[in-house]
Amino acid sequence: MDEVAAAIADPVRRHILTMLRDESLSAGDIATRFAISRPAVSRHLRVLRESGLVRDELVGRKRIYRLDPGPLAPLAEWLAGLAGGDRWERRLDALETEIYRTRRERRARGPVEHRREHTA
Repeated sequence: MDEVAAAIADPVRRHILTMLRDESLSAGDIATRFAISRPAVSRHLRVLRESGLVRDELVGRKRIYRLDPGPLAPLAEWLAGLAGGDRWERRLDALETEIYRTRRERRARGPVEHRREHTA
């Protein structure tokens, strides 16, 4: 997970991942989209490859890169747990369920019985 986090910490590498999300690209095609040198792009691609976030395949004389999002899963799970969104979502869902249940019970008792409760 640390290697993946380090790999996506750089904005150039994040941009490369975003490009590869939509299509497989050659190293040359990726390099033309940046104002940095080809060797610098190659170093970014090596970091992404070593972290497992991209796979490469030699096709003729070109090296084609494609995204492999699998290694992001442990990091995404850790971030989700840190944010705690699921826990609050479940609590709010339970509260909503309880509100609807209470409303149904009050309607089932009818208006006369409901008034007697408040006057007693």
